[in-house]
Amino acid sequence: MKIIESKPKPNSKSARPIRKSSSSSSQKRIVIENIYESRAEPNDGAAVQMTLLFFTARPFWVRASKIAISHFHSLAAHGGSRSRPFDKEVISNSEAWFVKVVYTLFVRSPSLDSCVGYLSKNLTSSIAFEVIKRLNNPKLGLKFFELSRDNWSINHSFRTYNFLMRSLCQMGFHDSAKFVFDCMRTDGLSPDNSVIEFLVSSYAQVGKLDFGEKLLDELQCDEFRVSTFVYNSLLNVLVRRNQVSEAVCLFKKHKGSHFQPDIWTFNIIIRGLCGIGEVHTAFGFLDDMEKFGCSPDIVTYNTMISGLCRTNEVDIGCKLLKKIQSRSDLSPNVITFTSVISGYCKLGQMEEASALFHEMITSNIKPNTYTFNALIDGFGKANDMASAISLYEKMPFYGSHPDVITFTSLIDGYCRAGQPNQGLKLWREMNARNVLPNGYTFSVLIHALCKDNRINEAREYLRQLDQSDIVSKSFMYNPVVDGLCKAGNVDEANRIVAEMEEKRCNPDKVTFTILILGNCMKGRLVEAIGVFNKMVTIGCAPDKITVDSLASCLFKAGMPNEAIHIKRTAVEDPNLALSCLRSSHPLTNAEIRLAV
Repeated sequence: MKIIESKPKPNSKSARPIRKSSSSSSQKRIVIENIYESRAEPNDGAAVQMTLLFFTARPFWVRASKIAISHFHSLAAHGGSRSRPFDKEVISNSEAWFVKVVYTLFVRSPSLDSCVGYLSKNLTSSIAFEVIKRLNNPKLGLKFFELSRDNWSINHSFRTYNFLMRSLCQMGFHDSAKFVFDCMRTDGLSPDNSVIEFLVSSYAQVGKLDFGEKLLDELQCDEFRVSTFVYNSLLNVLVRRNQVSEAVCLFKKHKGSHFQPDIWTFNIIIRGLCGIGEVHTAFGFLDDMEKFGCSPDIVTYNTMISGLCRTNEVDIGCKLLKKIQSRSDLSPNVITFTSVISGYCKLGQMEEASALFHEMITSNIKPNTYTFNALIDGFGKANDMASAISLYEKMPFYGSHPDVITFTSLIDGYCRAGQPNQGLKLWREMNARNVLPNGYTFSVLIHALCKDNRINEAREYLRQLDQSDIVSKSFMYNPVVDGLCKAGNVDEANRIVAEMEEKRCNPDKVTFTILILGNCMKGRLVEAIGVFNKMVTIGCAPDKITVDSLASCLFKAGMPNEAIHIKRTAVEDPNLALSCLRSSHPLTNAEIRLAV
């Protein structure tokens, strides 16, 4: 929408123009144009450009913006009688016209000083809401909100406050959202729990926990009843952000007096504690549940059992499983059994894991892919590939389909057993089933081939890895680098490391150590020193074996100064460096003076 204004020229003798008759009077022409309107009558078949509306201005002392608003408001109020037939759909709602005019004038002249009286009489809360929405800018919307609230005494509706707060938070203006919230309460509107939940969660997600707690404290001081759902939402955000201690503190601060925790509250806290390994603290919350009239459900027990098994306290987890079985109101499910089975498999206690699996089957609880994967991995690490393959073949009978974890565990098991060819066979079967390998699958196979001195084959799988979408990691390359160095092909090993860096895969401590030792074995001490210096420069601390090996090689090669430098760099104490070197190689006084 455009507003074009042509001003009369003032009289040369006076700043005030002389009024003349209507036929020769100096006039102001105002053009208000809606550039393009997409809406039209159904039989038009196309968007129609709006009519240009021309007005003859009132006397010069009347502001153009006021005339424009008044004209549009009166025109729309009379049903748009002066509009074209195809404009009826656009102007049938008088408020829609008024919204467009107010929006346009506010964008062009944000203060709207000349329209205060008119707007204070004709602007309603619903029109204000539509204008704020049309602005499509939270900061501009806030400015219009303040202007209309303070200057025109508009009593904004709940949806305006709600819309502004959410828009401001989504754009990161949390302080402004809090200002709108305070205005809302000052104006006598009571926020509902959905608004409070959104604000508190938004504060927590950006790390402004104090803001959220302060808001809750303010509401409690005013005896506003905050629902348990709001607290649960805040606790859940904190746990997901790994701020478990903050969640526990919030729970302890507000429990009982301000909100009544329910089963979901306890499950959130217990999940957070088990996730950081504080399982015994979680038991305390499990015991407190009865004080608040809550009884643990299967989610509570599954969370506890999973936490116990992750901390290798599988026997206690199994006791909890038995406790569930003894209850008449609860029954263990596939997650309960799988958690304990997985715990026993990680400890290598395959007899206990197999017994639970059979108990699970006889209890008519159907195992899933996770259950099979845990057992297959456990048997593979226990070098019992017959049992692992047997389970793999049973998977279809229980409606489970092998995934990349299944195949990777089987390939790893065969490679551990010294049968890489069987692993390669499974690799081909995996590809035939359109199951894509992951980084660990590549790593297992490459490591096994290098261990079997099949470096060229391993190199080929590295090329396949480079052509995939998998993010490369140094542990995938290290076996090939190590194999090439041991074979004396240090130049090729350096090329592999260069390829790693091209893929933005930074070498780690193992990579550097392999290269240093490989260069030392070939007598390429200058190159070894270069690798060592690069390792230290990027902040990768060498271990004692690497330092001692390199220093020893340098000393034997008649390079005591470089040897002491290596020791000094690693130990950061010249005297200690000399002491360490003397313990393995006697130094003459001349060599010591040269080094220092």
